[in-house]
Amino acid sequence: MSQEKIDNLVIRRAEPQDFPELQRIHERPRAVLSALQLPYPSAQNWRKRLEKQVGDHYALVACARDLIVGSLGLVVPERSPRRAHVGSIGMVVHDQWQGRGIGTALLKAAVELADRWLSLSRLELTAFVDNDVALRLYKKFGFEIEGLLRRYAFRVDAYTLARLR
Repeated sequence: MSQEKIDNLVIRRAEPQDFPELQRIHERPRAVLSALQLPYPSAQNWRKRLEKQVGDHYALVACARDLIVGSLGLVVPERSPRRAHVGSIGMVVHDQWQGRGIGTALLKAAVELADRWLSLSRLELTAFVDNDVALRLYKKFGFEIEGLLRRYAFRVDAYTLARLR
C-alpha cells in the first residue's frame, strides 16, 4: 500500500456484522504487538463483543473502499458517578493502512463525540513506550503523558496519557 491519504474514508458506528473484518485487523502482526489483545482472535468472540455493546460503549470503524481498515472504542465507565466525566480510548489500524490518516480520522471522530455529544472532560488511554507513531498522534490531539506503567505488558512498559478540556 502506498502512503497516500484516503479521500473517501468513512467513520461509522461498528455493527455486529463487522466482526469478520475486525477479527482480520486484530490478527495482523502490528495489531498483536500494539494492543492488549491475544493473538489468534476468535471470530465468535468478536461477534459476541459487538452484539453486547451497551449504551456507554462507542465502537467506531474506519471504512475505505468498502473495507474496515481501523477501529476505535470509546468507553464511559459505568461503575462510578465520580468518573462519569471520563472516557477511555483504545484504537487499532490495519497494518497495511497505517500512515494514511486512518488513526487521525478515528481519533478526531472520538474527540468530537466526547467533547460535543458526551460532555466528557477527560479522555484517557494507554500506549506502549516504543509506539512512537501512536504517541505522536495522541500528542497532536492534546493528550499528555501522565505516568509510566512499568512492565505493563509482557514485552514493554507503557505510558498512561490523558486529554483534559
